[in-house]
Amino acid sequence: MSKNVLILGAAGRDFHNFNVVFRHDPDYTVVAFTATQIPDIAGRKYPPRLSGPLYPNGIPILEEHEMERIIREREVDVCVFSYSDVSYATLMHLASRAAAAGADFWLLAAERTQIAAEVPVISVCAVRTGCGKSPVSRRVAEELRTLGWKPVVVRHPMPYGDLAAQAVQRFATLADLEHEQCTIEEREEYEPHIAQGTVVYAGVDYEAILRQAEREGDLVLWDGGNNDTPFYGANLEIVVADPHRPGHEIGYYPGEVNLRRAGVVIINKVDTAALHDIETVRSNIRKTNPQAQVIETACRVTTAHPELIAGKRVLVVEDGPTLTHGEMAYGAGVVAARQYGASELVDARPYAVGSIRGTYGKYTHLTTLLPAMGYSGMQRHELEETINRVPCDLVLVATPIDLGSILRLNKPAVRVRYEIEERAGSNLRSVLSEFSQRFEHRLEAVSGRTV
Repeated sequence: MSKNVLILGAAGRDFHNFNVVFRHDPDYTVVAFTATQIPDIAGRKYPPRLSGPLYPNGIPILEEHEMERIIREREVDVCVFSYSDVSYATLMHLASRAAAAGADFWLLAAERTQIAAEVPVISVCAVRTGCGKSPVSRRVAEELRTLGWKPVVVRHPMPYGDLAAQAVQRFATLADLEHEQCTIEEREEYEPHIAQGTVVYAGVDYEAILRQAEREGDLVLWDGGNNDTPFYGANLEIVVADPHRPGHEIGYYPGEVNLRRAGVVIINKVDTAALHDIETVRSNIRKTNPQAQVIETACRVTTAHPELIAGKRVLVVEDGPTLTHGEMAYGAGVVAARQYGASELVDARPYAVGSIRGTYGKYTHLTTLLPAMGYSGMQRHELEETINRVPCDLVLVATPIDLGSILRLNKPAVRVRYEIEERAGSNLRSVLSEFSQRFEHRLEAVSGRTV
């Protein structure tokens, strides 16, 4: 008899685990997915077009807080944990809930869910959300082009719309973002790569995505999300750590898995972290993965108009996931406000509306800054209204995209940018040069070019 399976997810890893492990296996029956972290996912279905012939009616997506009821009513044998960026305490509370309700609790090994590529793969992942993985990924793509590669980025999933329509998505221009009606979170990850001239793939079916990406580039750059493990088997795994959250690299799942698998660990933000916190991260890397090559980078914060910030009352808007399930109390926007002499960081909480107000209620560590939440058109409107209600002189936009171009703001806005800057010692260029030498003959055979 088949085992009844409940997949605990957050609209990403859960779908991938189903696709590669359970979709065509008659020994398992997936009775439902659960949803958390991301709003407006529960109540939908994983569609029949993606779920395959064993699931002609699709698979329901239910709220995670109903887990015990689902286990009882659907006679669940095993819960498969399938999302990321959770503390070990949170993970084990979920395991205890499942066990108490009568179900086993599984963690799938990274390699069991990885798809093999026909071209070289480099992955860029992290130990937590908000470590600075995105600027690292952009820098890796830039260096690879310099070395003669044609990288194609495959981004960790963010399928918040029509799942069937989003099975395979390709983004080469800003018009593609508009055509696919991308959320703020999606635009934050795709737009900077597109601006560099890199094609980005994303979606739901990551084997189909890989096969199309392999035809377009001679190397796949996996750009991870949260602190999830890569969906593809990588020839080089680069993992980013954050000394502003020392100890999290060995206290969150699956961030520690990434740390233990890494060939290269980048300790980012060393310019703004305390020396003893940097040393804590160094020590944990040495104990956990002594073979990893360690690179230290600053996260350089800049703006084109620092004179507009000095002496002003500013509303800082930061990357949403970094502040919410990433648990950061501040980011590049707050650093810029202090660096350029803002007189005050204005608290947006009294002026928040709708789901933005709910976000503050859920993530109580947020005070004098605003998370750029925008998982839907309605939430984007609520973000816009919240910003426009805040009495401030200036909006300091510290997200990877220009919010002023997609929101109608009633006050001036200044963008804050942040890129990595390597410190003395080993660097990404030398790491990637060595990687290129390893695959030089493969690249020549495939493309007729010499690296």
